[in-house]
Amino acid sequence: MYAGFFGLQHAPFSIAPDPRYLYMSERHREALAHLVYGIEGGGGFVLLSGEIGAGKTTICRCFLEQIPPHCKVAYVFNPSLTADDLLKTICHEFQVEVRRGGTGAATIKDHLDPLNRYLLRSHAAGEHNILVIDEAQNLTPDVLEQLRLLTNLETTKRKLLQVILIGQPDLREMVARPELEQLAQRVIARFHLGTLDKSETRQYIAHRMAVAGLRGPLPFADQALARIHAVTGGVPRRINLLCDRALLGAYASGQRQVERAVVDKAAGEVFESTRARPAPANRRARRAHLVTLGLGALGGALTAALLFGVWTLGQRPERMANSGAASAAASGPAASQTAVPQPTPVPTPPAFTSAAPLPGKDTAPPAEASPPFGPPPFADLLQSENAALRELGPLWGQPLPDADPCARAEREKLQCFRTGRMTLNGLRQLDRPAALTLRMPGQERGWALLSAITGDSVTLQVGNQRWRMPLSTLADIWRGEYTTLWRQPPGQSGRLGNGNSGLPAVWAMQQLERLQARGDLPASTTGFDQRVRAFQKANGLDDDGIAGPMTFMLINIAADVAEPRLGKASAS
Repeated sequence: MYAGFFGLQHAPFSIAPDPRYLYMSERHREALAHLVYGIEGGGGFVLLSGEIGAGKTTICRCFLEQIPPHCKVAYVFNPSLTADDLLKTICHEFQVEVRRGGTGAATIKDHLDPLNRYLLRSHAAGEHNILVIDEAQNLTPDVLEQLRLLTNLETTKRKLLQVILIGQPDLREMVARPELEQLAQRVIARFHLGTLDKSETRQYIAHRMAVAGLRGPLPFADQALARIHAVTGGVPRRINLLCDRALLGAYASGQRQVERAVVDKAAGEVFESTRARPAPANRRARRAHLVTLGLGALGGALTAALLFGVWTLGQRPERMANSGAASAAASGPAASQTAVPQPTPVPTPPAFTSAAPLPGKDTAPPAEASPPFGPPPFADLLQSENAALRELGPLWGQPLPDADPCARAEREKLQCFRTGRMTLNGLRQLDRPAALTLRMPGQERGWALLSAITGDSVTLQVGNQRWRMPLSTLADIWRGEYTTLWRQPPGQSGRLGNGNSGLPAVWAMQQLERLQARGDLPASTTGFDQRVRAFQKANGLDDDGIAGPMTFMLINIAADVAEPRLGKASAS
């Protein structure tokens, strides 16, 4: 009804799971990474929990779209079943033929035997079988115990069945019960999907409006956006309900911009309370939340008619203020001189910001930023990772013209680092130019350099061309594939895998001792392994005590090793 009034082609805030409106926040990316890691972990259980409306179904859909061809998936979306019924459902999903061993109904053994034979044949054929159970908080302890027994089906090297449980917070509480301790010990990955923060709420709204066809400024005042986050607690489904009603109210009043008063009025229509509050955290709150969702979905034409009569007219539209909050990357103090050789000094490359062209390129003025929410044209992207590495090399003061840039980099005491599971937080934390693998709709892969990042936008670059875009737009075309360079520690020869010995470990130990002396690491930690674990834990890494590339990259930052850093995305 209001779409045309705001220059939209579609209603942007339907609660229907339309894949066109998929928004992947940093938390959603991390949750997806945990699921992907889980299926590569050799079997066992993976738990994904989250509040009602937090986006668990979105994550599950993304995960299923990325399942490799050799994986077979059984998806159970109605887990209110007995152990017998669940086994029947699993066999049906995997197309396992079950024959009764005698008269009467098929027994559990009648299902387990052919299922085990199927899993063994599938494993021998190089296939991986995954069981996904949605709304798993509805499973009874008896059914969960039966699932645990299913994971006993294994070879000498791996489990034959991977089980992924997706559910509300009650699922975590259930698995933590003493009687399910054996199951809890088989959980190899778990993630609780939290709600959106204030910045992500704004990005979420902007993303959905852009997909719906918005090409101008966001028609929400800053105070209105802050109020939306406060009232909804950052729960995507609640955001949808509130924004939909607020746009309808503004349309009914003839306002081109949604003000805070409009949001408050809309909140009174769709929620039982308009006070600021977090997402529902217990069963009673979640029940009330479900009732709220049901009431909110009944708006339609009746609500529109009523709003024309009750909304106050004549509120003065105002233009939305531009948001410019930027987060500065923190850098540690310079490392003092030590007896161990320090990294070979190189000329500090020019500041890698959105206002400076890449070293070695012509210095023509950079291209204008692409339209809001628009990714770079596919034709302008680099066509290989090696091409991207050749553009990265000069930023470290070292051209990499060879056919194998990573091999050339090693000879220059640099090392390539690749991962397919980088997050937005990781981009900020590593704070270095990097090659991102982009996947445009209907196109093959392309590469661009990440040159700047702020709280809500990034700048991508190829040559002297730059594109600034919201993080929500990057989330649409980037799946976490990340390649960068880092400067190896003194004394390292060849590629570093484990830096727990030799001169690299001596140098790292000195840097960690300095961090400990200034209070950045617990004073109680002693020895190399303990200090590495404490540093990893403080920086959000797996605290395995192994000083690998990620650990050394962060030590480099703390020690102020000469490496290029990201700039701030300019608002061009």
